Amino acid sequence: MFKNYRSVVALLLFFAGVLNYLDRAALSVMAPLVKKDLQIDDAQMGILFSCFFIGYCLFCFLGGWGADRYGPRKVFGWAAAVWSLFCGATALAGSFTHLLIVRVLFGIGEGPMGTTTNKSISNWFPRKEVGRAVGFTNAGQPLGAAIAAPVVGLVGLHFGWRVSFIVIAALGFVWLAFWLWLFRDRPEHHPRVSEPERQMIAAQRPATRVTPTGQAKTPLWHYVLSLPVLGVAAAFFCFNYIQFFFLSWLPSYLTDFQHLDIKSMSLIGILPWLGATIGFIGGGMISDALFRRTGNFLLSRKLVIFSGLAVAAVCVMLTAWASSVTLAVSLITLASVFAYMTPQACWSLLQDIVPAERIGTAGGFVHLLANLAGILSPGITGFLIQYGGGYSSAFLLASVLALTGMALLGIFVRERSVNALRALA
Repeated sequence: MFKNYRSVVALLLFFAGVLNYLDRAALSVMAPLVKKDLQIDDAQMGILFSCFFIGYCLFCFLGGWGADRYGPRKVFGWAAAVWSLFCGATALAGSFTHLLIVRVLFGIGEGPMGTTTNKSISNWFPRKEVGRAVGFTNAGQPLGAAIAAPVVGLVGLHFGWRVSFIVIAALGFVWLAFWLWLFRDRPEHHPRVSEPERQMIAAQRPATRVTPTGQAKTPLWHYVLSLPVLGVAAAFFCFNYIQFFFLSWLPSYLTDFQHLDIKSMSLIGILPWLGATIGFIGGGMISDALFRRTGNFLLSRKLVIFSGLAVAAVCVMLTAWASSVTLAVSLITLASVFAYMTPQACWSLLQDIVPAERIGTAGGFVHLLANLAGILSPGITGFLIQYGGGYSSAFLLASVLALTGMALLGIFVRERSVNALRALA
């Protein structure tokens, strides 16, 4: 018996995030070598970064629906197997077209991760720990991106870019074995969970609402098309635009614009993602602390999102005029710290708005809308670099979108509209 088995669950979800973003960032780190080997230009590379999100966005929604219907254990298991398989298949790519197909299939595998993670947290953590749980588990994502720079970069330099994809695919299958061994959909189903922990989680789950006998359940679309949920999706979208801009193009920016070699980029490129990891964990702790102080769950999450996007917008804007690599990396790192305070606040805010039995599907819909940024951001950035105003215009656009996310969250997510939505349950 474990007194706190949910810590094991948090670690499993944390390492899932590490591997997910290690896999996802690998092509960005290897972009200079892949472009040279396969004769790909910047605009085509932007398309490759974006096409990942064609499959990804669709399966954000389907993965969330599947987590509600079949449970996160099965959905995450299949997802990890598919993304690891096609990450490894990247090593076999011999042309732009081949790589395009593999990236779409790879995106299908990674699509369910965010919503299935949120469903797992909803099942396993009490309301008072949601912010910290989301912050800690999602902190693995930027940490994976940080690890990608030295691990993938150095392996690619010594053994070739194809070998690096095979190595990280193998790590995914190792994680899958631990997931199937240690995780169950709910604490009630796990023999290693103590009775006091089971009772405590069951009594304090977020958004736990029971529909009275004989009363029809509110249709899902009343939630997913409501202004509060769409407001969360808008803020998440604007954060994601910055995230996928950095995730896709930061290595190329450091090598092409700031003139670093791949070895130096692999080391310096760690800093923004370490900052993002701090932002994830810190944002979760701050939002929970604000909730304890104010007693207002909605306000505590909105304050974190507002402050995170505001500081990130300013730092990203200033990067457009940064002339030295030291100043540019410092600004990008600070932007990452604050920007990455926002997603876990979005996830935990959603758990308070939407009932527990709908959180997987509703979260999947929000994740789908938010990750449309993954289709737009890398591709738009690639065309701006190749045909527009270069990296400066790309930084300015990302900054404007961060400010837009703040405005839409403030307009759509209000106490009155959230209370009206809760009343439907």
